[in-house]
Amino acid sequence: MTSLEEMVRALKDVAGAEAVAVINRDGGVVAAALPPAVSQETFSIMCAAILGAGMTAATEFRHAAPTRVTLESKDTTILIQEVGRRAMLVLVVPPERSSESLATAISRFGQAAEKELS
Repeated sequence: MTSLEEMVRALKDVAGAEAVAVINRDGGVVAAALPPAVSQETFSIMCAAILGAGMTAATEFRHAAPTRVTLESKDTTILIQEVGRRAMLVLVVPPERSSESLATAISRFGQAAEKELS
């Protein structure tokens, strides 16, 4: 197990997440802790597409590209956040876990992951 994989598993525990993944811009999985029934390939490609679509929409208005996209439903929240220039962090958490309550853990993870990814 790589250091990044260990970090992903630790963040999953700290965040109380159903899933955590680090995905590159092309939608490839770098490290993940996903349930067995989830297709890593489909999940990672769709998350990369969602962040990419947000970037395209923002730049059409000549606004800065988003660094985070949040998808909220009745039973889950999915956070997709940039980690460095080439990757993104995805967390699938219960709806009661706000991005504000996860901010410190995400920030620490992002700083450490950037070092691992460079």
